[in-house]
Amino acid sequence: MTTRSRRAWQRMLSGRRLDLLDPTPFDIEIQDIAHGLAFVARWNGQTHGDWPYSVAEHSLLVEDIFDRLNPGITPEWKLAALLHDAPEYVIGDMISPVKAALGAEYGSMDERLMAAIHRRFGLPATLPAPMKKKIKAADRISARLEAVQIAGFTDGEAKRLFPLQNEHILSVLNITLRPPAEVRAAYLSRFNKLMHEIDAYS
Repeated sequence: MTTRSRRAWQRMLSGRRLDLLDPTPFDIEIQDIAHGLAFVARWNGQTHGDWPYSVAEHSLLVEDIFDRLNPGITPEWKLAALLHDAPEYVIGDMISPVKAALGAEYGSMDERLMAAIHRRFGLPATLPAPMKKKIKAADRISARLEAVQIAGFTDGEAKRLFPLQNEHILSVLNITLRPPAEVRAAYLSRFNKLMHEIDAYS
């Protein structure tokens, strides 16, 4: 007697069927990523304001911070920064304590999806360690800003949880809350601009 295997794919709005356990670049579409991330809330939705702070909005901020911290960086790495949380369009945004509880299985799924996304858009399946470190630094600055401006953390809590080496940049950054459709459009616009710059640069 055979047992039926569990469904491991999700049907995307583009019509693609994305296998979460064995994703391929052929099933990745930027429209699906932009749409999904625009509707996934950061901080489990526990933020101030009339709109959720989406992963798409966070990704735009991280790419902006990354660009500010690394003047003259080539557009392919800006694209990597924009896509740094792209797998969350299907697996959601888990807060750090939940990720720790889920362990290696969640991390493996995230890595497989990220590799497929990177290959789809011409990036290395695995980013060079120095570049990952630079993107992580921008991500941490964004988290610190979000914690204080919209997630209800005190300055002291945020400094303890998200220590920074580039605190000066916080003074020129601000959190934006927008309707999901507007954020989706902004994410797609930035992606298309970076792809155009990559084509012109290469």
